[in-house]
Amino acid sequence: MSTVDELKSRQAASLHTPSGIAPESVKEIAGALNVLLADVFALYLKTKNFHWHMSGPHFRDYHLLLDEHGDQLFAMTDDIAERVRKIGGTTVRSIGQIARLQRVLDNDAEYVTPQDMLAELGGDERELAARMLAVHDLCGEAQDVATASLLENWIDQSQRRAWFLFETTRA
Repeated sequence: MSTVDELKSRQAASLHTPSGIAPESVKEIAGALNVLLADVFALYLKTKNFHWHMSGPHFRDYHLLLDEHGDQLFAMTDDIAERVRKIGGTTVRSIGQIARLQRVLDNDAEYVTPQDMLAELGGDERELAARMLAVHDLCGEAQDVATASLLENWIDQSQRRAWFLFETTRA
């Protein structure tokens, strides 16, 4: 084995964390969590974008609501990434990787009405909750109860955000 191969082997081994979860399941769950992490980062940035560009007669209420939602989303990112590491996986390393993995669509429009912002975020939150449910099912199959438990809390938080956004857009 060459020196380069030995170095790569030691580097890979130094990142391996034994978790008691089957290696194939670790790969699948870590991959799903990394895509979820990319989605949460993208939704965080989109929420902050709309927070920064909110306008109109309900500016203060919507601005504060989206700030709260952004804080909740950002808080999830470290927990997701650390869970990937706890089970023995590796996590996203760059904005470019996040951009390649994310499924949440960006909104680069120069102007979006407040109602359209809230409705779009509400749809994104419902999709995020559904995607987290799919990862939860994967965790159940692998008997990764700790990740499943975290996902249950995040699903509840996402559904709550979707509910608040829905209620603010009622006529």
